[in-house]
Amino acid sequence: MARILIFGGHGKVALLLEPLLVAQEHTVTAVIRDPAHEAEVAATGAQPVVADVEILDGDQLTNLIAGNDVVVWSAGAGGGDPARTYAVDRDAAVRSMDAAVAAGVLRYVMVSWIGSRADHGVGRESSFFPYADAKWAADAHLAGSALDWTILAPGTLTLDAPTGRIELDPEGSGSVPRADVAAVIAATIADDSTIGRTIRFGAGGEVIGHAIAG
Repeated sequence: MARILIFGGHGKVALLLEPLLVAQEHTVTAVIRDPAHEAEVAATGAQPVVADVEILDGDQLTNLIAGNDVVVWSAGAGGGDPARTYAVDRDAAVRSMDAAVAAGVLRYVMVSWIGSRADHGVGRESSFFPYADAKWAADAHLAGSALDWTILAPGTLTLDAPTGRIELDPEGSGSVPRADVAAVIAATIADDSTIGRTIRFGAGGEVIGHAIAG
């Protein structure tokens, strides 16, 4: 059983992930920014910790990560302000990776997006560009790190009921229920064959555990 730290612990995916991990008897700590969300996170069985990743420095992040076995990055600025998008989705994410190395916590799972590539094709004039640019920069830093990393890159997230099945490298937007994304994260943590891989996926017909197996 692992000690798992989730950044972005009040996000829609994280709130679905936390009870899955708790049911597997992991010890789950969820990092959240707003104290008003503590009760909702605690109801999942996770332990909420209030901390703003946007302002934590490397040493503070190292202290936060130390003692865990797995880091899951599911935090994000949520779009809107470009400066905050870069501050959270790129800069804070990169600091957390470097902090994980410093803390000796090598297993790191990044929740990214299906289009995160150097040639993502989003023009600089697009309001989506800061997100695309920030996510790719963070993913590239992770892939070049000494961590035992996995980058999970789902397509468009929906609130549909989970199916327990996905398709790798789907055509189009790769729409997928958030609950299935949560299940993919949990399965990834349990499967070391996912280390060192970027897994792009959407809804599909293959059982999640079989789909992600290396």
